[in-house]
Amino acid sequence: MLSNFHPRSKKLPYFLLFFLIVTASCVSNKKLIYLQELEESTTANVSSSQKFPYEEEKYRLQNYDIVEINIKTTSEELNSIFSIVSGEETNMNMNMGQNGGDLFYLNGYTLDEEGMVEIPLLGKVKLVDLTLEEAKELVGTKVQKYVPDNNYFVRVRLGGIRYSVIGEFNAPGKVTILQNRVTIFEAIASAGDMTTIAKRDEVILLRQYPDGSQVHRINLNDRNLLSSEFYFIKPNDVLYAEPLKVRELGAGTNFIQTLALITSTVSTFALILTLVR
Repeated sequence: MLSNFHPRSKKLPYFLLFFLIVTASCVSNKKLIYLQELEESTTANVSSSQKFPYEEEKYRLQNYDIVEINIKTTSEELNSIFSIVSGEETNMNMNMGQNGGDLFYLNGYTLDEEGMVEIPLLGKVKLVDLTLEEAKELVGTKVQKYVPDNNYFVRVRLGGIRYSVIGEFNAPGKVTILQNRVTIFEAIASAGDMTTIAKRDEVILLRQYPDGSQVHRINLNDRNLLSSEFYFIKPNDVLYAEPLKVRELGAGTNFIQTLALITSTVSTFALILTLVR
């Protein structure tokens, strides 16, 4: 009885060690799933009835931002002065604009190092640290000097949302989305989503403020992100996804890859031992 049990007791630790290595080398689903533990709805075919109120802070313009400023009046002469795009250039730039926001870069107004833009006839106007609505009102007061009847139209908007993604993304680089508002998940989707070995619970967000830059750590697995100030991406944001320890170990990201790696390693050691003997 004892002699039969003894060999099994020796094999058991090796089996446990093998199982622990395989388990530790895999990336669990809990590290990959976004917005975990959402409240489930009692209604059939509805995933969740819980609502998360937005905590959105109005964006204030910064140096080197690109804005589109449109001014229209009842005077054709004034309209031609305020317009900076000729008819031939319009068609060309509209085609370019479909490929990443070049339309705004070529024909928009870029805030210089002092936060100023130079508008035809109006001269230099300081827009830095203003919201889009405040910038619109400021430009409107400048236009009033040339339109006595106040019959004019002013529109100020951002030239899309420009941000950068680096690290464990499938398509890292600079991204431009031609929208006024972009969620962090839209930003990640535009970068081809994150890789399997990316840290989703500790994404670094580098955000620019009028008085400097600040680093924030974002947990994409936390549902409370939906009601936080970081749910919406702002212009010039940088998202950095760090790799998990699995990459440092050089192991596979799932059970099949890890099993294949361990099998290959064991076979290699066995071949070396055979050659040595």
